[in-house]
Amino acid sequence: MNSTETTEQQLQHAGTTAVQALSRYWETVGRAVRDMHDMRSLPGDFTPGAELPPLDEAMRRFLEASEAAVVELADYRGTPMRLLDLRRNPGTRTTKTFGSLLMVARAVAYIRRTSEPVTLLTPSSGNKATALRDAVLRAHRAGLADRDQLRIVSVVPERSRSKLWDSPLSSDPELRRRNPVVTYSGTDPSGVKELARGFYDEYADMLRTRYGSALWYTLDIGNYQAADTVRALMEEELMPAPPAGGRVHAHAVSSAYGLLGHHYGMSFTGGGDERMPSRYFLVQHLNTPDMVLDLLHGDPSRERMPRYAMDPVTGLFHQSMDPHFPRTTHHPDEVVDPTFYTRAPVTSRTMTPLIREHGGGGIVVSLHECLVRYPQIREMLRPAGVELPHDPRGLREWSMVMVFTGVMEAMDRGLLGRDAGHEVLVHGSGSYADTDFTPIPAQRLQQADSPDALLPLVGRAMGPASSHRGQRP
Repeated sequence: MNSTETTEQQLQHAGTTAVQALSRYWETVGRAVRDMHDMRSLPGDFTPGAELPPLDEAMRRFLEASEAAVVELADYRGTPMRLLDLRRNPGTRTTKTFGSLLMVARAVAYIRRTSEPVTLLTPSSGNKATALRDAVLRAHRAGLADRDQLRIVSVVPERSRSKLWDSPLSSDPELRRRNPVVTYSGTDPSGVKELARGFYDEYADMLRTRYGSALWYTLDIGNYQAADTVRALMEEELMPAPPAGGRVHAHAVSSAYGLLGHHYGMSFTGGGDERMPSRYFLVQHLNTPDMVLDLLHGDPSRERMPRYAMDPVTGLFHQSMDPHFPRTTHHPDEVVDPTFYTRAPVTSRTMTPLIREHGGGGIVVSLHECLVRYPQIREMLRPAGVELPHDPRGLREWSMVMVFTGVMEAMDRGLLGRDAGHEVLVHGSGSYADTDFTPIPAQRLQQADSPDALLPLVGRAMGPASSHRGQRP
């Protein structure tokens, strides 16, 4: 038995089976990376290619953060429940770890192959940036690439500042210069995507010529879809066959990258055409319910939302027209978590037909509903080793609470069927509290609302240590 198997055996306890997912499925994940690279949406952009480094001891240490687990939970209303815990990396506590490790591994392979440095450029609502920064730092510490070979520039909405994790990439002055976190103050937080994309299109070639470093715009679904194949691979290996009613995969989503990665990963598992198709259930919040609206109406327009009326006695808003939307909310446009910020995602074009063909559904939850369910969810998750703070005001990532709220509300309202003979697998994509991390101090952040304003910051990141401080490149 090798050391990885020994570690994984030790992690099996109390209905929990944990594995180092990327190391365990490295060969299959490599095939997925190559397939996704061939099908990438923007073939003219720079990428480091699809090659992965060999799985030596240094790479295994780097990939230790990809631990994931299958956990048996108590039934709810007679329906068996399991948790696919994807937030076990203490450096991020979100599923974005998997895609980030894989992208950085590809960058490492490219640097070794060509000797050209790579600078990652990522727009993010917070969690992608934290996970990619964690992966870059892990690569430095594992000796896979040094600070001058591998860097990252992150662009995040101003409202996500409280979700940004401090680390040596922020506290060390030279690493902070090499790896800036830039906040965007525009009214639409998704504007970070347009800002980063516009910057890449205008300046990537010039910066590569000037500084001899490739700039990689990382926001491509394939970069995450390849890593999320491990969800299907874990299901195939570690979970028994689903009951007669099948298995429902529930996920709090913005664009549903994770579920699409799972769906793609099923093509690498056994069972063939006789396997029962997965049923996907989407959970969103009121600020961006676009995927649920598209599923229900074929149109993500907010005009399709039910109308809310305020109760002057309680101050809460109510509606009873549509069971797929919250019955009570503090406000019809509230933000439960700024992680979920994408409007009209193109992924609906794939997810909506999948759900309509194979079953599943979607629901939108409110903060009021999450707070009412919070003590119940906290107790349900404690045996699984997931500790939510006793005071919900300390929670900084609400994905886990959102998805369990959505599943329970859906069961109570008959949206998942009370006697369907199925089980629910909850994809636990993120959960962390203010005790899990220290936010990046404001003075260590940069600010830019245009490509021109972003240019000197990226130039300093890519330039040599002794020059270009405060200068336009």
